[in-house]
Amino acid sequence: MEKPHDTFSKQLNALLEPITSVRDKALKLIIHAGTPKTGTTSLQTYLDKKQRKLRGKGILYPHNLQKLQNTHAPKHQWFEKNLITTHHQNFLENFKNILSQVNEDTHTIILSSEGIYNYWWDFPEESKDLLRELNKCFDVEIWVWFREPLAFIESYYKQCIRNPQIENNPCYGKDLSLSEMLDINWFSQHLNYRGFVSDCQSLFGENNVSAFNYEGDVVQEVIQKLGLATPHDNPTPRKNQSLNSASIALLRTINSYNIKAKDKELLIPPLKAMNEILGEYALGTLMDDATKSKVLKLAQPIDF
Repeated sequence: MEKPHDTFSKQLNALLEPITSVRDKALKLIIHAGTPKTGTTSLQTYLDKKQRKLRGKGILYPHNLQKLQNTHAPKHQWFEKNLITTHHQNFLENFKNILSQVNEDTHTIILSSEGIYNYWWDFPEESKDLLRELNKCFDVEIWVWFREPLAFIESYYKQCIRNPQIENNPCYGKDLSLSEMLDINWFSQHLNYRGFVSDCQSLFGENNVSAFNYEGDVVQEVIQKLGLATPHDNPTPRKNQSLNSASIALLRTINSYNIKAKDKELLIPPLKAMNEILGEYALGTLMDDATKSKVLKLAQPIDF
């Protein structure tokens, strides 16, 4: 019996054949994998707004399938979702949609979702095989930005506390301290920058993985890499006000009630308002010296 990743490869190559037959090389596929809290939303919003300008450069930042939830969100979350669940046919259908948007001038496709990094360790081997086949069909490049580990893990902790509870996720929407969450492998493994890069290099090739140090403005970096910079094209990165220690304490109390996702979402706007007011009072840190030491022992950074 033919293996699912072989079927995927055969069907994807059939879709690519009319496109690649008139070209002397494969389409480039840039996969922006995050990481969380490195300006990903700002970048996605910029690329979405500049689709016409990108097309003029032969670069496609594709629209999502109409039947997907949140169709107009400028990110490609279907990528990791279908890999986690091994919905290979859905994965193929999304690529069919992408290829329908390719024209004769297109040489590069960009996909972006920080969830690729978030859920990397949840991908079954069957889905890793799918990525190997994807690499045979496209000239794949992985782009990933990393923050300094202490700043990253504190921000990621806040996001986990803020998220609604999800079945089988040990951290989302839980009443846990940062130190307690670090004891959970699913959470602490996100500090393994080196492991992620190594995994990607084994799938896509050592020279096809580019890791960057996040310095506050990923949008400008990508503009330069894509050759889009002009004197009048200087977008300001979106700045979200970070949740302070008082707001995190309130969220942990809310989480202790195992509140439904839709009800928790109703509480977020007033929480944000309180966060702004409490900012001048909540001067405490979420990370004491012992927790900092734990983070640094767990971290597997890379050399830039």
